[in-house]
Amino acid sequence: MIHRALLFVCLLPIVAMASDNRPWGAAELIDKSYQPEKVVYNGAARDAEAFDRILDRVSYLNNEYDGDVFDAHIVVILHGPEIPLFTAEKYDENRDLMERAQSLTVAGNIEYRLCAVAAALRDVKPEDVHGFVKVVPMADAEIIELQHKGYAYMK
Repeated sequence: MIHRALLFVCLLPIVAMASDNRPWGAAELIDKSYQPEKVVYNGAARDAEAFDRILDRVSYLNNEYDGDVFDAHIVVILHGPEIPLFTAEKYDENRDLMERAQSLTVAGNIEYRLCAVAAALRDVKPEDVHGFVKVVPMADAEIIELQHKGYAYMK
């Protein structure tokens, strides 16, 4: 009982210094940089807004890598509900998103690969999809192959 009281008295100044809303104080920002890497993103997204957030992540990572076109490579695998966003039929309603997605490919270190199996299940043929997208036979096999080639997997 005396030990608890002594511990409480010793810790009282520390707790009193912390804000009521931040009992552990504030987080510390670690200043560091990252080496460019090869990364494969699972691009499955339920809608345009969710896919836009994936593009945010891809763009932020590319910026962190200083857009290094020699050592950084980012592949976004398309194999879910986002597939129709990449079709000519849906271009007018997704123009801004598609222009943003395409603009990320210009330097050559970011690319999109669409699963032919998943596209066929949505009645989407390769000729329906924008030309900045590559079509691969199967998303899962592509992800596995890229991981064997040293790509880090991001969900």
